[in-house]
Amino acid sequence: MQVDEFRHGVRAWLDDHERDVTPSADAAVSVAAQLDHQRRLQRMLFDDGWMRWGWAQQVGGLGGSPTLRAVLGEELTARAAVHTTSWSMHEVLGPAVAQFGAPDLVAEIFPRLLRGDEFWCQGFSEPEAGSDLGSLRTTAELNGDVWVVNGEKLWTSFAHHATRCVVLARTGRPGSRGISAFLVDMNTPGVAARPLRTMARVEEFCSTSFVDVEVPAHRLLGDVDGGWKVAQHILSCERGAIFWQRGAWLGYHLGLLLDRADETGSAAALGQAFQLLWAFRATSKATQERIATGHLPGPEASVDKIMIGAAEQAVFDTARELLCGAIESGDTPAAQSWRREWAYARAATIYGGTSEIQRDIVATHLLELPRSA
Repeated sequence: MQVDEFRHGVRAWLDDHERDVTPSADAAVSVAAQLDHQRRLQRMLFDDGWMRWGWAQQVGGLGGSPTLRAVLGEELTARAAVHTTSWSMHEVLGPAVAQFGAPDLVAEIFPRLLRGDEFWCQGFSEPEAGSDLGSLRTTAELNGDVWVVNGEKLWTSFAHHATRCVVLARTGRPGSRGISAFLVDMNTPGVAARPLRTMARVEEFCSTSFVDVEVPAHRLLGDVDGGWKVAQHILSCERGAIFWQRGAWLGYHLGLLLDRADETGSAAALGQAFQLLWAFRATSKATQERIATGHLPGPEASVDKIMIGAAEQAVFDTARELLCGAIESGDTPAAQSWRREWAYARAATIYGGTSEIQRDIVATHLLELPRSA
């Protein structure tokens, strides 16, 4: 299916199902309600075929360019039918599991992910290993035909609602070369996810512990000590369709602010936010085009990460200025939703690799400058 034809079809489907695709007010402030709405919507999209386009037939898809998936996410987030944080998880983790997972396992579970019957999370960061993943301490030791995993992960988004988790663990020597990746069922004995309440008063993140967790050998993703390759694949996917749909989400919120601009400084702030957002969108579009030709983003995608962090903070800082105290003290569902987004934007220059580290990557890999001290 061609991209224009697909976009037209998705828009018509969304218009026809407007009541079903519009989330309740609770979904704006409750993670559980947000995920319940997403699951229902995914089932509808899957059963009508839209959720399957852009994925290979061997994983339950209908084929076609990955751009189709980016378009679907863009159309959904551009009208706030789904929230980008939860919608992004299958796009972040799905391609790597499809690429590195055992074919029989992938064929069995992947359609469940696409249909919303399963939700997966990402176990990378640790209390003392965030952006520096090479220093992670979670271990996996082979015992017969099972791997025994021990350790703790931090900031695992939606882990308390997830069916499975892609976990990085040390299986060899120190550093990135001794890391392996596993697909772990969250109901395995020894796995415990403890929600962390954020400054936006939502429980999206978790501290997730693994105590003598037995993982079947066929749940290894890729090769033993080859987890860094899996991790890089996942991190590259974060810079792809995920950023594109995040840009659409920001555009939706910026559009809500247009009628609040006046002829004073607020209009200037709104204009600057638009400038930053559309500069990012132009860069992200080029990234989408490279992905469509089979090239995963490399170091140049760090530019995308820096730009989206700046745009996101500009959008919601502008909202705080124009909404006149609603973010600080409003108690309506709309005010709570804006507060959640503003608080989340504070972390935009931290999650997915800090802006400082991204600038180091740009300096050393693209500009060939000496690494900072």
